[in-house]
Amino acid sequence: MKIAPSLLSCDFSVMGSEIERMDKAGADWMHLDVMDGHFVPNITFGAPVIKWVRPYTKKPFDVHLMISEPLRYIDDFAAAGADIITFHVECDSDINATIDKIRENGVLPGLVIKPATPAEAVFPYLDKLALVLVMTVEPGFGGQSFMADMLPKVRAIKEECARRGIELPVEADGGIGEATIAQTAAAGVDVCVAGTAVFKADDPAKAIAALQAY
Repeated sequence: MKIAPSLLSCDFSVMGSEIERMDKAGADWMHLDVMDGHFVPNITFGAPVIKWVRPYTKKPFDVHLMISEPLRYIDDFAAAGADIITFHVECDSDINATIDKIRENGVLPGLVIKPATPAEAVFPYLDKLALVLVMTVEPGFGGQSFMADMLPKVRAIKEECARRGIELPVEADGGIGEATIAQTAAAGVDVCVAGTAVFKADDPAKAIAALQAY
């Protein structure tokens, strides 16, 4: 299991140091949530912040765009240092054009689905993706309770990929920690985003290792 600490749970005033702390603790990726206050009811940070914190680690930057028009900003986030850009199938941009723009920038594209969106919404795009992210909370705020009823979507996506002969990792984001990691892993999730479970842990390295063990 790969673990991607969510910077949404870090101390924003020392984000670079927080990234270094997670790097030293053994994180696989860094998950950066970009929110525009329109697509979701919260605002976080944009490409300039990502550019400034990029030098603090060599670990992949997994940039999750919770914004209405991701296509307009792909160039900016790619230039800022994103290795993976995921965006929502529910957004206002053309999905295929956005995937293509991400690829043109040499970045890996992924699609995200909200809790109310069925797994089948991403099926038309699976051949073009490098990742699918299944939200296990409503996007917008950290610290929410895990929604176990989202896990059948993971299985459905995995089954469709297997049917087509596609190797495609599935990521889960929201409420994942020691109490929920086992059922997440059992559903076939490859990458877990963890926020408070690692940032608020007394020993982040121990917390990350315990989650990776699945």
